[in-house]
Amino acid sequence: MSRTLSAPVTVAFDYTRSTGPVLGRFLTGLRDGVLVAGRTSAGEVVVPPLEYDPVTHQQTTDFVEVAPVGTVTSWTWVPEPVAAQPFDRPFAFALVTLDGATKPMFHAVDVASPSEISTGMRVQVRWADERVGHINDIACFEPVAELDEVESGAGGPGRARPQPRDEAATEQSRPEPVTGVITPVSLDYVYAASPEESTFYRGLDEGRILGQRCPTCDKVYVPPRSACPSDGTPTEGEIELSGLGTITTFCIVNVPFLGQKITPPYVSAYVLLDGADIALLHLILGVPADEVRMGMRVKAVWKPREEWAYSLENIDHFAPTGDPDADYDTYKRHL
Repeated sequence: MSRTLSAPVTVAFDYTRSTGPVLGRFLTGLRDGVLVAGRTSAGEVVVPPLEYDPVTHQQTTDFVEVAPVGTVTSWTWVPEPVAAQPFDRPFAFALVTLDGATKPMFHAVDVASPSEISTGMRVQVRWADERVGHINDIACFEPVAELDEVESGAGGPGRARPQPRDEAATEQSRPEPVTGVITPVSLDYVYAASPEESTFYRGLDEGRILGQRCPTCDKVYVPPRSACPSDGTPTEGEIELSGLGTITTFCIVNVPFLGQKITPPYVSAYVLLDGADIALLHLILGVPADEVRMGMRVKAVWKPREEWAYSLENIDHFAPTGDPDADYDTYKRHL
């Protein structure tokens, strides 16, 4: 049996959300070098502040500033950092209870080895060089090195000096509050194709569209499945199909989005290939979007051979053949 195929896959997007008045106040504070906590009805001081009180379920409205220095309450060592973590070298993640807070917050601590961190250790915020109103405005925590770098105050001994603020700034010159945040999200994984899928992708690399048939119900699946979803029978054979097919259903894409390769409007449609019993989703080009219709006959348009890989994207798009539309009865069971 031929070796099954596998490939690395990355799913990534920018997650955008509005912050609301509570988290917005916290993030605005980070941008300005201030740590804002929220006080609950039970008297707990929580940072970041909770949007709603866990007892009364009312929106948090009582805010206090806490110190940028605190105590490690628990920690874990990260010997092999992965992508997007705070450091590309070993470090610790820790729960740190800031002076003035009653609940810890989670963040990274920049230490070189596990021997340099311990429960009860005093740490302080290291601010990012550029602050924009994001949790990463706290670059990390670091050990409090010298006693002369801290001073006594309302938070007791060891309270770090607050970040200086420009008291002369007017309301007109203050930056706007943070009302939204954008966080990149990325997932890397290796996709291992089944033997049937591997046959399908090898076929695409040869300019062929291959499916498999269920010996019980005689349905042909493209891409092939290991077993027929109708009766559970293992599929078999190697059925080669032409690039001709019929549009069953479709949508017109009018909304732009990040990473979009084609300017809207354009059409994504399910194409039922001749001889297949399941439609595949692909791009429709070569016709105005408002002229695409159910039953339209289309054909596969392949990319140049030098651009082929083990991918359905070897088919650049489907385009109208110019033939009369298929009769509804020929595809109504496949909608």
